[in-house]
Amino acid sequence: MFYVPTSFLENILKEDIPWNDSTTEALGITGVPGKITCLPKKDGFVSGIEMGSKLFKEVGMKVTFAGKDGAFYGAGQTVLEAHGSAEKIHSVYKTVQNILEYSSGITNRVRAMTKQIEAAGSKAKVAVTRKHFPGTKAISLNAALLGGAIVHRVGLSESILVFDQHRVFCSDPVAAVHLAKEQEPEKKIAVEVDNEDEGIQYINAGADIIQCERFSPEMLRNFVATAKQIRPDVIINAAGGINDSNAYEYAQTGADVLVTSWVYFGRPFDIKMKISSE
Repeated sequence: MFYVPTSFLENILKEDIPWNDSTTEALGITGVPGKITCLPKKDGFVSGIEMGSKLFKEVGMKVTFAGKDGAFYGAGQTVLEAHGSAEKIHSVYKTVQNILEYSSGITNRVRAMTKQIEAAGSKAKVAVTRKHFPGTKAISLNAALLGGAIVHRVGLSESILVFDQHRVFCSDPVAAVHLAKEQEPEKKIAVEVDNEDEGIQYINAGADIIQCERFSPEMLRNFVATAKQIRPDVIINAAGGINDSNAYEYAQTGADVLVTSWVYFGRPFDIKMKISSE
């Protein structure tokens, strides 16, 4: 279960209809009963269905069908259907469409990466970052999880990831990693590195996770072999430019996690909103 507060959905809806719908009122169609059916224009995975269903209900519509969130659907197959008056349909349908389309785009891109990882015979996980567009965390993370990803970081509060941007403030970065382990004994310490020597240095310093930034597949393969010899339990992340075009190569290196922001950015997955009067 991915919890999305009603207040979050209300705020999204309010952006589109802050007060009233001038067009529907001007046409005199307020109160005319209708139906809306949501269906993908091509085969693929559709997510955002649960959020869409909640939004329809939020304005007083009756949801008569809601498919499984994140499942595969054929082109033209109904994923969500609701009934209500014209003003209720028009107050919410575009917001629902945006959520379905952007969510499904993310889900399908995650699926494209996991497909490449599986083809490589790897058990590596796709992990999504916090580099989503501001304000879309709930939508973006939910869509990624429905595609089979894990969350690399929700935000700054729940994980420790040491970047070079942190180390420039440390007189002794290795000692600082030791301090972090003492300060937060319940949390794993991740350190991002730019080369193999740095990686080995922080493995020896006790880092639990080494995040390899923009290593080539060959460099990463060699580093994974060396790192696992030193500490078999160390987790190796591959990060920087990982997407569906190179996930196969990176999965073959033996890395445990492929960290990506790529899934957030791309074309939405087209969803047709078929509206009719009743």
